[in-house]
Amino acid sequence: MKKEIIIAGFGGQGVLSLGKTLAYSGLMEDKEVTWMPAYGPEQRGGTANVTVIISDEKISSPILSSYDVAIVLNQPSLDKFEKRIKPGGILIYDDYGIKNKSKRTDIHIFEISAMDAATEMNNAKAFNMIVLGGLLKVCPVVKLESVMKGLKKTLPERHHHLLPMNEQAIKKGLEVIHPL
Repeated sequence: MKKEIIIAGFGGQGVLSLGKTLAYSGLMEDKEVTWMPAYGPEQRGGTANVTVIISDEKISSPILSSYDVAIVLNQPSLDKFEKRIKPGGILIYDDYGIKNKSKRTDIHIFEISAMDAATEMNNAKAFNMIVLGGLLKVCPVVKLESVMKGLKKTLPERHHHLLPMNEQAIKKGLEVIHPL
């Protein structure tokens, strides 16, 4: 198994930390992992993306020109990365930030109402974990238990009280993603 994933959106949406959590989750399962962030100097409000590769075998390069999975959280990211999804691949997007939907018929497209779900949970910071839950539903590249172990390892101990909320957000993402 090898999955090449791009996660893209605006700075401040938790794109990089979502990718980091996914990468650590792969490490918890003894998989080969790369995590390669890219963001502009403006950070919050600017564009940000991260490439994560999770594989059972050695990874030859972290640099990719096409992806198995693209998670896009705004229109500029959809415009930039949609054409780079491999035929048969997966596109996941939050319906809040996308005006012009994908018209591709050779990929599997999923919509997740992560912004609405985060608002419903009264926690905007849960947004990226809701998106991660959606990914795990349509492409179970790692197990939920591994995600929780990875979060515990990456979060400073003073934030460990947030682990149950993160798990709740991931489970919410499993519920609110749907195919188009």
